[in-house]
This record gives sequence, C-alpha cells and structure tokens, in this order.
Amino acid sequence: MKYYLIAGEASGDLHASRLMQALKAADSEAEFRFFGGDMMAAVGGTMVKHYKELAYMGFVPVLLHLPTILSNMKMCKHDILEWNPDAVILIDYPGFNLKIAKFVHSERVRRKGIPSLDSQIYYYISPKIWAWKEYRIKNIKRDVDELFSILPFEVPFFEGKHHYPIHYVGNPTEEEVREFLVERSSRGVENRKSRGIIALLAGSRRQEIKDNLPAMIEATRDMTDYDVVIAGAPSIPHDYYDRFVSRTHVKIVYERTYHLLAEATAALVTSGTATLETALFDVPQVVCYETPLPRLIGYLRKRVLSVKFISLVNLIADREVVRELVADSFNVENIRKELLAILPGGEGREQMLLDYQDVHKRLGQKTAPATAARIMTELLKKRKGI
Repeated sequence: MKYYLIAGEASGDLHASRLMQALKAADSEAEFRFFGGDMMAAVGGTMVKHYKELAYMGFVPVLLHLPTILSNMKMCKHDILEWNPDAVILIDYPGFNLKIAKFVHSERVRRKGIPSLDSQIYYYISPKIWAWKEYRIKNIKRDVDELFSILPFEVPFFEGKHHYPIHYVGNPTEEEVREFLVERSSRGVENRKSRGIIALLAGSRRQEIKDNLPAMIEATRDMTDYDVVIAGAPSIPHDYYDRFVSRTHVKIVYERTYHLLAEATAALVTSGTATLETALFDVPQVVCYETPLPRLIGYLRKRVLSVKFISLVNLIADREVVRELVADSFNVENIRKELLAILPGGEGREQMLLDYQDVHKRLGQKTAPATAARIMTELLKKRKGI
C-alpha cells in the first residue's frame, strides 16, 4: 500500500522514520512518499520536501516566509492528489497538517464515488490541543479518520471529554530510551567520568536557544565541581552556538544527547520531549522556559492554558514532579536555586527520582511504531477487503 507522511521538524523525522520501518515490517509492499528529513530518507521512498524548508516558529518568521509556506502547502496538496496514497499519515506539526487533513477530507467528499481519491487520514502523535486551541477538536473529528496518541493522559481528554475514540499506542521516546540503555548495558558501557555532569538541553530551535541558553550557562557558572555540557540540536548549525559558549566554562556535544543523559548528574531542560527523555534516563531536572513579557505571560498562562503544567513529565504524572521555571519565575537566581536542590545532597533529588518511577509506569512498555503500524495496516486491509 501507499503511505504519504508529513513531518515538519527533527523530532517528527525521527518518529516518522521508525513508523515507516514498522510499516515495512507489517506491509511488504509498502511505498512511501513524504515531507520529512534525512532519517525518513534513510528508510526509503521519495522525499518531496525537507522539513528544514517548512519549520518557521513565531509570528514574524511565519509572516516573513508566508509565500514559501503557502507554496509548500500548495505543492503538498497537489502531490497527494497526483500520487493518490492509501493513507496520509500526519506527524504532529498541527499548523500545517490540520490544513492538509481538511483538504484531503474535503476532496474526498467532493469526489465521492470517484475512485481517484480515497486516502485515509491517520494522525500519528496527536496535536496538543489539550494545552491550547482546544477548538481544533471540531476539525479533528471532521477531518481525521484515526488518531494515534503517544501520551496516556490524552485518552481521557479525547475519549472522555470530547467523545472521540483514539488509539494509545505507547510512547516512542520510552521505547527509544529503553532500547538505548539495553544496548549500552549489553556493551558493558559504564560511566567513566570522575566528575559529575550538568547537561543543558536548551531546545531545538534558534529562538529557544537564544532565549534559554544564556541564563542556563550563567546559573552554572560557579559550579566548578561539575562539567557543564550542552546537547547541540541537530538542526542548528554548530557556529550558532559560538556566541553563547565562547569564553565560557561550557562544553558542547552533537548527535550524542542520549549518551550525555546516560552520564549526567542533573540537567536544565527547555520544555518539550527533552523533559521526558531526561526523566526516562532518571536524571533530575529543572525545566526552564523564558518568554517575552514574562509577567504578562505568567498571568495569561494561568488563565489561557488549559493545563497546569508545560512539561510532559508533570503532565503524565498529573502533579508537579519537576520544577518548572516559566515566564515570570524564569531567572538565573531561581535556576541556580532549583538546580542545587537536585544535585547530590540536595533536598529534592531523591523524591524526584522516586516520582520518575510513576512516570515510567504510566507510559507502559508498548512498542509505539509497531503498534501503530499494525493498527493502520489492519484498518486499510479491512477497507480493501483483504
């Protein structure tokens, strides 16, 4: 069968590539065409557009690149119609992907009875509408045939609150970390560092790095008993970090985030999947997220966001496991104070490590890509009467 996948950033490229591998195992005749990245290309198929030409963050960058964004959208729609896949698989990236879902659904309705387009719309790694833009549930109910969730707390949100059945397939990050640790253990790799390590994970986008990394570095400036190491984001040019790390005590590594977390003593982490990765490695952390107009954002956060937390760790646990320094609580003094509390001997370290075990339990150990691929192929075969 033919699968058209759309991933708009580095994390989507990773998750989509693993899903593609699982689809190949479940469907020996699987063909792929995609908007994605190098990891997806390594699996096989035809790349239509690289995600680096899609990812723009913030109002001004989006406005400046609007002609490119609209051109990419038009190209994607046309390409889907031309290729006529059995399934269009959307991976996160809701601003772009929900528009594609609406287009495919409307074309399906418009051409009803014409066999030229009958693509099923599967959403893998569902949009985080539980945090904001909850109104998008109407679009999802109308335009998405099957929703695949990787976060256990999304099940009561979609099914209980909005009466929209979804598939919880397990969490791919849990699986990836588990596999990494098993492989590392099988090779007999141990932490050979004589000094402790404080890991800095400052985000995967330039703006996040610019906003968060300077304060993280400053907060660790006098912690001479530790090596302070940045996990360089794969999509960011190496020279972008030079302005932040030159003439500082900080080191930087690339393409080795898991290796860094496997040896880290504690971490400062910008919110996102990295918070969950850090917890799965049992590394105590402080979540740091700087925003413009911090007092205003801090006020609005309490009244606009639909959730109490921004980190996946706290959302999964449904309580504060890790300290979140966001908006008006984000400053060097607070970062340093909370970091000291989770270093060895700190009053918060042992409780955080204990609470991490509940996060592990709630995620479970399903193999997310394989589970999703099995459900997708079974649904498609049923539709085709195979």
